[in-house]
Amino acid sequence: MRDHFDVIVRPVVTEKSARDIEERNVYTFVVDEGANKHDIRHAVEKIWDVSVEGVRTMRYAGKARRAFLGRMSRERTMGRRPSWKKALVTLAEGDHIEFYEVG
Repeated sequence: MRDHFDVIVRPVVTEKSARDIEERNVYTFVVDEGANKHDIRHAVEKIWDVSVEGVRTMRYAGKARRAFLGRMSRERTMGRRPSWKKALVTLAEGDHIEFYEVG
């Protein structure tokens, strides 16, 4: 079993994820690519002391991108953005996670 802090990489804070938190009590995280739903559930429950009702995961493939070495350079190299995995975690009613302190 891996460490709980290695499973959760970072929270995703966007307008859509903020709306999901308010309306459906669903939190979005970038997680380790090797983590499964059980690992994610246990990590969220242990780190924030909440009860998780469900976990949904999605994988995103890394995309090719062009990298220029200089403004006038003729040599163009192709690179790749890294692949990553996202998890949508639904919490029980009444539970919430504080990502940052307001005030």
